[in-house]
Amino acid sequence: MSLQAYQRTATSAESPRETEYRLFAQVTLALMEAAKCDPTDIPGRIDALDWNRRVWNFLGEDCSSPGNRMPPQLRASIISLSIWVGKHTSAVIRREEEIEPLIEINRMIMQGLAAGGGGAGAGTAQAA
Repeated sequence: MSLQAYQRTATSAESPRETEYRLFAQVTLALMEAAKCDPTDIPGRIDALDWNRRVWNFLGEDCSSPGNRMPPQLRASIISLSIWVGKHTSAVIRREEEIEPLIEINRMIMQGLAAGGGGAGAGTAQAA
């Protein structure tokens, strides 16, 4: 079985929460690697920062969708975090802030996803 076939099978067997957890784990690892770069090394950091911002932009847009079935307060919290991540990312790129708070936010989201309860995931948000 090829690696691609294995990956397709593994992802199709995942729940939306597991998929979100995997995505956050990957983007958080990329941020951790970017944090090791010198702050002046923008090319070494920008891919991870941009990827994280795109993930959060998607979550914010998903939570603002009328079809989203998450509780309104949770949706509002995720939208607020999405806005904060965008602003903080811009400050990191301008070397006014550090990457670590972005990593910590992602880790907290991962903890909520791993808990499996009313955590902060958007995977079950859209009507199936």
